[in-house]
Amino acid sequence: MTADAQEANLQHRERWLRHLRLERNLSRNTLDSYRRDTDRYLAWLGARSVTELNTGDIESFMASLAKGEGLAASTRARILAAVRNFHRFLTGEGVTEGDVADDVARPGQAASIPKALSIAEVTAILESCPNDDAASLIQIRDRALLEMLYSTGARVSELLGLDVDDVDPTEKLIIVRGKGSKERVVPVGDPALDALQHYLVRVRPAFNKKGSAALFLNRNGGRMGRQSAFNMVSSVSEKAGVAGVSPHSFRHSFATHLLEGGADIRVVQELLGHSNVVTTQIYTKVSPDHLREAWSESHPRSN
Repeated sequence: MTADAQEANLQHRERWLRHLRLERNLSRNTLDSYRRDTDRYLAWLGARSVTELNTGDIESFMASLAKGEGLAASTRARILAAVRNFHRFLTGEGVTEGDVADDVARPGQAASIPKALSIAEVTAILESCPNDDAASLIQIRDRALLEMLYSTGARVSELLGLDVDDVDPTEKLIIVRGKGSKERVVPVGDPALDALQHYLVRVRPAFNKKGSAALFLNRNGGRMGRQSAFNMVSSVSEKAGVAGVSPHSFRHSFATHLLEGGADIRVVQELLGHSNVVTTQIYTKVSPDHLREAWSESHPRSN
């Protein structure tokens, strides 16, 4: 990018601040705080456009505040709140297609272990969304998305951003692209590929009324939206008797189950698309049940 991107970033930021002043009636002190915090953010971006970022970029910025500048968690949380508000505005205005800051963990949250689903819970959720001959078209699509969430560990926004050509069923891979030049290759398991193929053959042609290249479509032919995916995951999970599940729960579970199975943390980092391994290290805090099992199998006086 060039200096044009920097100028565009500043223009987007001024529109956002004007919106907050006129539509939200925020105080001058609050607006000044938002300006200072986003000054730091835009300086870090340099010549990169806010329209070409992904969640990993925001995570890298937050990591730079902690490691490079040594800012307190409370200060970093305040800055993240400003950055989130800014990106929410950009998404609402159609400047960006997805809110890349929404999934970034708030400073202080990283000290806790994300809730990972058990394998039995994942299985129950998947099986509560049938894709057999009696299933509806929506159920077949939703089962494909659920299988892909767990099989790849991708962010829901990344899966919804896939086009059909980003799937290589022969090599059993998908190409996950961020908004900039970053991309990663992620393997896909057979159950997910089978569910995806079923969706592609039976459902997508019926939904694709506009000639879209998008992989996951809504019934009107547009790209499936993030909120629809969140609502679907919550509804299907509750039907399975598992409460408090979001698309990100599958990402947490993907990482946790890989690490508990012996996968190298650097491999998991690459699969998740984390720019910094520090973000991945939260998953090294394995579940209490797994700790108890490992202790029981390894300690000479466990019995």
